[in-house]
Amino acid sequence: MSDQPDIVVLREGTEGLSMGSYAETLRERLPDHEVALARTPAEERDLVPRARVVTGITVERSRIADADRLELFACTFAGTDHVPVEALTDRGVAVTNAGGIHAPGIAEQSIANMLVFARRLHEGWRRKSNAEWRHFQSYEFADSTVTVIGLGSIGQHVVERLEGFGVGTIGVRYTPSKGGPTDEVVGFETDAIHDALSRSDYVVLACPLNDLTRGLIGEEELATLPPHAVVVNAARGGIVDTDALVSALRSSGLRGAALDVTDPEPLPADHPLWDLENCLITPHTGGHTPKHWDRLADIVADNVAALDSGGDPADLRNLVAAPDDGN
Repeated sequence: MSDQPDIVVLREGTEGLSMGSYAETLRERLPDHEVALARTPAEERDLVPRARVVTGITVERSRIADADRLELFACTFAGTDHVPVEALTDRGVAVTNAGGIHAPGIAEQSIANMLVFARRLHEGWRRKSNAEWRHFQSYEFADSTVTVIGLGSIGQHVVERLEGFGVGTIGVRYTPSKGGPTDEVVGFETDAIHDALSRSDYVVLACPLNDLTRGLIGEEELATLPPHAVVVNAARGGIVDTDALVSALRSSGLRGAALDVTDPEPLPADHPLWDLENCLITPHTGGHTPKHWDRLADIVADNVAALDSGGDPADLRNLVAAPDDGN
């Protein structure tokens, strides 16, 4: 191993995936660079200060204090609120994330959940578990109106996959003047949100959780939705008022909900959502994919190539924060 490895992969994994596999995938993408896997805390302490690129869930401040060669920290999560971003940029280090790599899987799962409710497949599964051969009424997905709240990477992938289903689409984004891939685009203003919800058969939440979106779907919004509507939360649990959702599902104020995320999360075993037949729950698995490391390695490899060619760190893919100009 070189005294100065190009890329150091930290030991802590994500989503049950091996960081060794990640390191190997990076080696395939970057055959002319040395990729080192730090398997222990001691190896991290030794390797990180000598690395040019470090990638992992986060990096400790103490690890970067003497990392004079470090140019890039590539976070393996989409969110970076747990990363010492300011400390990194103050030292002239760019920070990128894994945003977008989960979008295809999350979009497919969102489409699948809408089709489950359209065809009432969950009722079929329930009757199968009871060995009950008895017909039930289903619906058609075509001619429905699907509102996608958030037109970032996930929202765009959802809309792309809706093409061909014969549905109408409404997109909600912060700057509706930018337009979007949906038939109609509105903003996050209360009146605009309620107008969209009142016309929706399905609502897919694909926006980040922030001060604007926390509790976005609450008692008033659920009351605006038609009682036959279905809410699909593919974003963050805190976007939905859980108590209000439970009440709407229990009272038939809402036909159903499909939740890949919950508030609280993990969902306690005694939570009432578990007992509601019109609520489908998956344990935050929407973004899981065997292509996880392939997609992330593509981003990191592109950024390493850009740094090799003297490119501006501000132009890196998935940039979260550029280095401080003072360094």
